[in-house]
Amino acid sequence: MPLRIACVEWPEGLSTNDARWSELRDSVTAAHPDILVTNELPFGPWLADAAVFSEAEAQLSIRAHEKGLEGLIDLDVPAVISSRPVWNGKRLANEAFVLEKGIVRALHRKQYFPNEPGWFESEWYAGDASGFGVAEVLGLKLGVLVCTEAMFNEHARAYGKQQASLLVVPRASGTNIEPWTIAGAMASLVSGAYVVSSNRIGRSKGGTEFGGGGFAYAPQGQLVAVTTSVNPVGTLELDPKEAAFAQRSYPCYVPELE
Repeated sequence: MPLRIACVEWPEGLSTNDARWSELRDSVTAAHPDILVTNELPFGPWLADAAVFSEAEAQLSIRAHEKGLEGLIDLDVPAVISSRPVWNGKRLANEAFVLEKGIVRALHRKQYFPNEPGWFESEWYAGDASGFGVAEVLGLKLGVLVCTEAMFNEHARAYGKQQASLLVVPRASGTNIEPWTIAGAMASLVSGAYVVSSNRIGRSKGGTEFGGGGFAYAPQGQLVAVTTSVNPVGTLELDPKEAAFAQRSYPCYVPELE
């Protein structure tokens, strides 16, 4: 049975206490998604502005996302896929999770971290050995690529080989959207899956600019939805049969070199 998937662009520094939250909540409700994909680390300020790790700021981010989870529950969407900071030794992990029918479950931990002005992520977050495994949400097989991970097509292809019908890409990327739409289209082509990505928008306190531009691709690189500041929610109808067909078609059927 087809599922309705939504992507968004949500503002930097988001809090469920903001007046803007009620508008965003209403826009999601109006879209009636079965699965909502949020941007990466959607609540509170962007930590990776700073080049030096702060345990106090890390803890504030954790609390902001704990409070934000209450807002996600209040959306009353069957499944919400997002990411949150959790402790990982002396650093944080950027953990993608699903809120499915009121229950939170970890899906994936980000493994690839940039280290440059505005995105000093390797100073704040650390990966682990958890890898890239397919998860099941509402009976649908899916894979997660958190932001920079979408730039590495081998993982999108591997998710397709695991018969994932959907790849979700929560991100916090800059104003140049084109590399991300290319990455999304290529992920769709090499996996045979639908690809849905959400991004934050606005300027952080440290001056980092985020470009919005959520998007959704059907299998074989067909762009079917985008978000804008006027329309911050985009949707697609996902049919698992279409993904299964694409995964039997070119280029997905081509075997890898041994």
